[in-house]
Amino acid sequence: MVFVFETDQHVQLRKSVRAFAKRVIAPRVKRMESTQTVDVETSALIARQGWLGVTIPSEYGGMDAGHLAKTILIEEVARVSGAMGAMVQASQLGAAKIIHYGTSEQKRRWLPQIAAGDCLPTIAVTEEGSGGNVLDMETTAVRDGGDWVLNGHKLYVGNSHLGGPHGVVVRTGPKSDGARSLTAFLVESDRNGLQLTPYQAALGLHGFSFGDMVFQGLRVPAENMIGQVGDGLKVAYSSSRLYGCPNLTAVALGIHQALLEETVAFAKCRHRRGAPLFALPNIEKRIGEIKERLMTARTAAYTAVAMLDRGLPCDDELISAKYRGVESLVESALDAMKVHAAAGLRRDRALERLVRDALHIDAPAGTGDIQLHRLAESALGRGKGQWSELLAHPTALRRPPAPTETAREPAA
Repeated sequence: MVFVFETDQHVQLRKSVRAFAKRVIAPRVKRMESTQTVDVETSALIARQGWLGVTIPSEYGGMDAGHLAKTILIEEVARVSGAMGAMVQASQLGAAKIIHYGTSEQKRRWLPQIAAGDCLPTIAVTEEGSGGNVLDMETTAVRDGGDWVLNGHKLYVGNSHLGGPHGVVVRTGPKSDGARSLTAFLVESDRNGLQLTPYQAALGLHGFSFGDMVFQGLRVPAENMIGQVGDGLKVAYSSSRLYGCPNLTAVALGIHQALLEETVAFAKCRHRRGAPLFALPNIEKRIGEIKERLMTARTAAYTAVAMLDRGLPCDDELISAKYRGVESLVESALDAMKVHAAAGLRRDRALERLVRDALHIDAPAGTGDIQLHRLAESALGRGKGQWSELLAHPTALRRPPAPTETAREPAA
């Protein structure tokens, strides 16, 4: 653990989430894997703990605990279930747009519900033809009296079949207008014209809702707009940078920790020629490399979110932590498979699930190639500003907590 950043409140949160994950989530993982359907029940149980409000201000019923607390929360859930870790992170991403750009009325209406676990919000940006280039999207909204009418198709929406409101970024102007051509809206899940496509299970994260939605003549009132006309790109990028990057990094950390634990346990219980498997130099080396990657990834992740909690410019740190966290997770997954050999392919072993889940973490909030592109822009002086600095106030802790000085043993 990166103790220098943790307060007693962080330690207590970790203990609480870990105990809940072990008691409530772990017994349900096998069912998630066998059914490969959206686990509404487990998602609701987690939401009702109040954890989805971890960065929501206390005036709206949230925990007001900051981004490091959010990272610890997601990491501990993902350690037991990558699918439920993804659910928690997607809900946080859905709340971000309201925290930063919502009107007073939107905040009063939705943030208390999110904090209480009564709804699981989403953000819908990606399309088939745009991918990571948001400006290429085709879904449109056209003004018609006091309403806006939406038409189009969004893909890979986290929590798609679980909740709402859906934060949808659409085109309200010609592509020639660039960033000014996009606008964001809140779309309630029961509005006519919103269709969820039949859910299809993906490679991993079984139990998580990761689907598509279609808008056909869907009408929303003007007061459902998030921000102003032309703020859509800001809503998408700021949510992705300040929430998406660290959230996915946290999911990666949880899966990475579980990979290490599974590999160590396997190397201890398996014997070759009268000695445990870890006595082989190549096996010991792989385990050491997995732990080193995990420690490095966690240090980068905690550093970035601790800076965010203090209102410091840290876009590069958030981007770097996501890139390194995902890349090192995939490397460790391959090493873990090599330690397990053919045993790692068995469906009755957790490792097989962890490896599949690990492959889901790269694309959301920008692939590794996109993260490197952003870092290159920063190095070359072509960056587009620091979202962490521009939008620090709503989520920066009022008074940065002093780290706890008491020494602690690393978590198991």
